[in-house]
Amino acid sequence: MTALGVGRAAGKRVLVTGAARGLGRSHALRLAEEGADLILVDICRSLTDLDYELATEDDLADTVSLVAEHGRRCVSRIVDVREETALREAVDDGVDQLGGLDGAVANAGVLTIASWDKTTAQQWRTVVDVNLIGTWNTCAAAIPHLLAQGGGSLVNISSAGALKGYPLQLPYTAAKQGVVGLTQALANELAAQNIRVNSVHPTGVPTGMIPTALGDLLAGERADLIPTFVNAMPTPCIDTVDVSNAVLFLISDESRFVTGLQFKVDAGVTIK
Repeated sequence: MTALGVGRAAGKRVLVTGAARGLGRSHALRLAEEGADLILVDICRSLTDLDYELATEDDLADTVSLVAEHGRRCVSRIVDVREETALREAVDDGVDQLGGLDGAVANAGVLTIASWDKTTAQQWRTVVDVNLIGTWNTCAAAIPHLLAQGGGSLVNISSAGALKGYPLQLPYTAAKQGVVGLTQALANELAAQNIRVNSVHPTGVPTGMIPTALGDLLAGERADLIPTFVNAMPTPCIDTVDVSNAVLFLISDESRFVTGLQFKVDAGVTIK
């Protein structure tokens, strides 16, 4: 348990989306370990356009319980980040309960896999709406509260794929590149108000967001694409905490003059 007033995020109140499991849970726990109080949101249901299951209400409840073990305050809400009004209401309510907001981590995201000629319009809509519009909705819900605090930190979770151009996941790669543009534009627009805006770019992380189609394609007709996904460092993937450590740095005052950064935690996959 982190003592009151102690920790790299002590006194921070932080919103995390997609918090029920995977990277979102990891971010929440790492921030709680370092003294942050949290507003946690997740859709807590699966979507028909995806070929893997999303988190559940029980998963979100488990995250809340794990945060409580660190002695931190936590407000949770089941919200779809695509629903602007519902998300804003959830954030406003959480801020009222915690007394303010110092940062937000736009983490919620989904992934579809298909070759270019089999990628559907519905896949594009779902992925762009969650990964890009959902990130914007998160920022838009948080910014008024950060302004009220005199500044703060927005951390948008993008992907190494946004910088490298991963094949077989065109909507995901395009949406995550869109997150980079959004991040850079907001960083420029909000710097004078002391709001920092940065993106984080992980390589592969075992989070449960693993469509079976990717393995099938790489093991079959598109085995030639395997090298695109191989890290330069000798590891097939990184741990969730590796990404959360970057998030913690960007939320903390250690990065008080860091904005517009594309923070790669990618084991070198983008330098190949």
